[in-house]
Amino acid sequence: MHPLVSRRTFLKTAAASTGAAYAARVVPAWADGNQGTVVIHTPLTTFAYSEVELLDGPMRRQFEENHSRFLNLNDDRLLKVFRQVAGLPAPGEDMGGWYDGSGFSLVRNDFHAFIPGHSFGQYLSGLARAYAVTGSEETRAKINRLVKGYAETLDPKATFFVDYRLPAYTYDKLSSGLIDAHEFAHDPMAMDVHEKLTRAIVAYLPEKALSRQEQRSRPHKDTSYTWDETYTLPENLFLAYQRSGNTLYRDMARKYLEDDTYFDPLSQGNNVLPFEHAYSHVNAFSSAMQAYITLGSEKHLRAARNGFEMLLTTQSFATGGWGPDEAFGEPERGQLGDSLPLTHASFETPCGAYGHFKITRYLLRVTKDSRYGDSMERVLYNTILGAWPIQPDGTSFYYSDYATTGKKVWYGQKWPCCSGTFPQLAADYHISTYLRSADGVYVNLFTPSKVQWNDGGGHYGLKQETRYPFDNKIQIQVSASQPKDYTLYVRIPGWAAPDPVLSINGKRVSDPVRPGTFAGLRRTWKDGDRVELELPMPLRLELVDANHPHLVALIRGPVVLFAVGDSQPSFDRNALLQAKPTNNGMGDWLANSVDGSSVAMRPFMTIDKESYSTYVLLRS
Repeated sequence: MHPLVSRRTFLKTAAASTGAAYAARVVPAWADGNQGTVVIHTPLTTFAYSEVELLDGPMRRQFEENHSRFLNLNDDRLLKVFRQVAGLPAPGEDMGGWYDGSGFSLVRNDFHAFIPGHSFGQYLSGLARAYAVTGSEETRAKINRLVKGYAETLDPKATFFVDYRLPAYTYDKLSSGLIDAHEFAHDPMAMDVHEKLTRAIVAYLPEKALSRQEQRSRPHKDTSYTWDETYTLPENLFLAYQRSGNTLYRDMARKYLEDDTYFDPLSQGNNVLPFEHAYSHVNAFSSAMQAYITLGSEKHLRAARNGFEMLLTTQSFATGGWGPDEAFGEPERGQLGDSLPLTHASFETPCGAYGHFKITRYLLRVTKDSRYGDSMERVLYNTILGAWPIQPDGTSFYYSDYATTGKKVWYGQKWPCCSGTFPQLAADYHISTYLRSADGVYVNLFTPSKVQWNDGGGHYGLKQETRYPFDNKIQIQVSASQPKDYTLYVRIPGWAAPDPVLSINGKRVSDPVRPGTFAGLRRTWKDGDRVELELPMPLRLELVDANHPHLVALIRGPVVLFAVGDSQPSFDRNALLQAKPTNNGMGDWLANSVDGSSVAMRPFMTIDKESYSTYVLLRS
C-alpha cells in the first residue's frame, strides 16, 4: 500500500508536553558587564560557524557563491544611498532596483527604489557570518569599512528615515547586520552605532507592533506605507540585549511583541494566519521564540509552536513552501489547489526558506523533536537549493513556481528582499547541520560536511560522506584524539519507513530505530569509528489539499519529483508509484502517463529553464 500522505499525518505526533520536555529553566548570575541574561538555556545549542565545514556539494556552492558575490560588491555602491541622504560625497554607481533612492511609483507598479538601502544590513550580516565560517581577513576588513561608512551617514535623528516608507523593516535589517558585525567580526564600532540608530529610530515607529490591518486603519500616504513589519523587531532586539546587556533593547523588544492580534490568539490555539503576509508572519515566530528564551514566556513558546504547526498543516505545499502570492489562506477551503492555475508566485523562496530555517532551528533547540529537522530538509531540497544564484547586477531568484505548469524565472526588479536573506541563509547552513547537547552531538542534516570541537583537552570530530538525498546511505566517520564517552544522535526522518538500518563499525545496532526520532548511540567513541545509516525511500504521493483529491505530488525521501514538460500530465496511481530511476546526473525518475508517454520526474535542485508541474493529475 502507498497511501496518500498529508502534512497532518506528518505532524500527528505533535502534542506538546510542558516545561521539562523543552528546556531547563535557569536564572543565571550576571555573566559580565556587556552581556544580558536569559531565563532559558535551550537543551540544544548550535556549534560555532567556524566549527562546521561544508564539503563539496550544493550547500557549500551556495555559501561560496553568496560570500564571493557580496565580498566583491563595491563599497561605494552599497553606501551611496545613505551618503546621498546625509549630503556627503556619494561616488560609485547606483545599486539599482529596490535599493535606490528615488523612482518608486505604486500607481505605475514600478518598484524601483521601493525601499532605499533596505538590504544593506542583511548584506553586512551575511558577510559577518561568512567571516565567522572562513576567518577571511579580506571579509573582516570589508565589514569594518562598511560599518564605519554607515556610521558616518548616521546623524542623531536618523534623518535617513524621514518620510521613509518602511522604517521598522529596514531598521530590523540594519540591526541584524550591526549585531553580527559585532558578534562575529568583532567590529569595535558596531554596537555603539546600533545604540545610536536604535535611540533615533523610535521617532519613526508606532507605539506598539501594528498588524497590517491596523496600519491600513490609520492615516497613510498610500498602501505601500501600510506594509511595515514592526512585529518582526523583537528577535533582533532580544539578541542585541543578550550581546550588549543594554536593557533598552529588552524593554523595546517587549513593546513590539504582537501579542494582542497575533501571539495571544495563537497561544490559545486560534488560527489567525489567514490573510496575513506569509513570510513576515513566519519570521515573527522567531521573535516569539526569543521572548521565550530571554524572558521565559511560555505563552510565546506556545504561540510559536502552535503557529508553526498551523503553517505546516494548513498552508504548506508538498515542497515545504507556503504562502502563494505571499499570503496565507483559509484552511479547508482548498486554497493551495486553487492557487495552481492562478499564480506563479507560489513561495517567496530565499526569504521564506530563511524564516523557515530560523524557526525550525529554534524549535529543534528547545524541543529536540526531529520533526523540525524533517521540515527543514524538505524546504532545503525542494526550494532554496533550486534557487539560481544572485547575479552581479542584483538580478535575483525570488519565487518558486508551483503553478499548474511552472517555470523558474528571474524577478523583475534588482536587489529585492530575497537578495538579503540568501547570503544569511547560506551561511546558516553551517549552524543547522549539527547541534550540541549536554550529553553529545545531534546530526540534523545529511550533507558532506565536518564538525570539530574541543572538550576537556581532547579534539573530536565527525565527517559525513553521502550523496543524499539522491542516495539513501549516509556514513559518519568519527575522529578523536582520545576515547570519549558521549551520545551521537542521528535524525531518522519520519518518512523513513518501514525499516531504517543504523550500524556501528559494520554491525547493526540492536535497539529499534524509529522513524520520526533522533536515534541515540551512546558509547565510548574512538578514532576511526564509523556509523552508517541506510534509509528506505519508497515512492509516495501527497495531496495538494483535501479539496483537490486528484492533484498529487510524487515524493521520494525528502525530495519532490516534478513532472518535466509543457503541460500537466495525468497518471494512473499505480503507474506513478512504479516510476523507475534513470541514474542520470539530473536525479530523474521516469513514469508512464495515461497517454502512453514517458515523463521525466525531476528534483527542483536540477531543474533549470524547462517547464514542469509540481502536482500531477491522478486518473480516477
